[in-house]
Amino acid sequence: MTSLFAIVDCNNFYASCERVFNPALEGKPVVVLSNNDGCIIALSNEAKALGIKMGTPYFQARPQLEQDGVAVFSSNYELYGDMSRRVVETLQQFTPNLEVYSIDESFLDLGDFYKVDLQSYARTIKETVKQWTGIPVAVGVATTKTLAKVANRISKKSSKANGVLVLTDERHIEAALKRTEAGDVWGIGRRYANKLATLGIHTAWDLRNVTNAFAKKHLTIVGLRTVKELRGESCMELEHMPPAKQNICTSRSFGETLTELTDLEEALSTHTVRCAMKLRKQKSCAGVMNVFLMTNRFTEQHYYYSRTVKLDSPTSSELELLHHATKALKQMYRPGLQYKKAGVIVSDIVPANQVQLSLLSSHNTERDTKLMHVLDDLREKYGNKFVKYGVQGTGKKWQLKEEHISACYTTDVEKVLRVG
Repeated sequence: MTSLFAIVDCNNFYASCERVFNPALEGKPVVVLSNNDGCIIALSNEAKALGIKMGTPYFQARPQLEQDGVAVFSSNYELYGDMSRRVVETLQQFTPNLEVYSIDESFLDLGDFYKVDLQSYARTIKETVKQWTGIPVAVGVATTKTLAKVANRISKKSSKANGVLVLTDERHIEAALKRTEAGDVWGIGRRYANKLATLGIHTAWDLRNVTNAFAKKHLTIVGLRTVKELRGESCMELEHMPPAKQNICTSRSFGETLTELTDLEEALSTHTVRCAMKLRKQKSCAGVMNVFLMTNRFTEQHYYYSRTVKLDSPTSSELELLHHATKALKQMYRPGLQYKKAGVIVSDIVPANQVQLSLLSSHNTERDTKLMHVLDDLREKYGNKFVKYGVQGTGKKWQLKEEHISACYTTDVEKVLRVG
């Protein structure tokens, strides 16, 4: 187990990605919207200073955004995902032991770096990521992952730290924990923070000094682990591979309401293919598939229906999942209704090498497995849109509403910026 961690957190990641390819946005307020341009899900510091709140519906915030000249973007997950990959590849130059915690956060194992100037090394990481990718980051270093998160949080707010803080000195750790509210500690959250406040625990320093019995009684064994991490006792190892998901859901609201079965088939079959690809990516198969279809829940004629399919044996074959999904859709479809959303949830997931085949199954598993490998290779080489089934169609009616989408500068050769 390592005894020294760094966490590298991208600052206002979505807004920063938009700024990389549009330098005119530097110093100006930027917001990014959720799917279908619904709510504000990311803000730059300038937008926060204007009092704009996370989660505000776009139609409510629009007058203020226009009045204050705020730049608005639809979510461009293709761009954000590729920029995240570039940040991770840059961090891998500093240590091979790295955990990708989220799209904009990574933990680094610095367990063998005690003899180096940590402050200088962390500063080098910050500057290199900015130089190579254009994304600003903050770096927190400490002996546990929880203390590293505390350091990272303070480094963003402190002008003295300027994005880099190393917490290895006991006096500095005490000062940091005393200025950190208990609810801001990684893993505590608002509900536990309110409970702790009633018990006289207000800061991370208060929390660090509770007894083990108190922590276990009021915060469960998970909370006890957090308390020990605040004391400098490392309880969380680096996770090099994310744990396989037990349920996978692929769903989107439509950009406009749909009434025709063929449009619904296009959307649902696309979700089903993506679901199967996610299964294969984590080398697993699903034994149960749930297909659902719904109208706008804010209308009087709200309709929601779902069908659950127990598969003969767990599978990740698109051919088999598409067969069951389209069959279930036809059973649920009611003409004349205006549909807003459809999706697929797969569960009862098992590792692909532990699937028990059914003697009664008519599917050619070996053939399907080979075909899926070929399709995965083609999509990896040419993109997901290169290989499609006929049922997925070419229509755009069900696609997300993206009125403010930026270009995919790094993944579409036609959108690459030209200089001169």
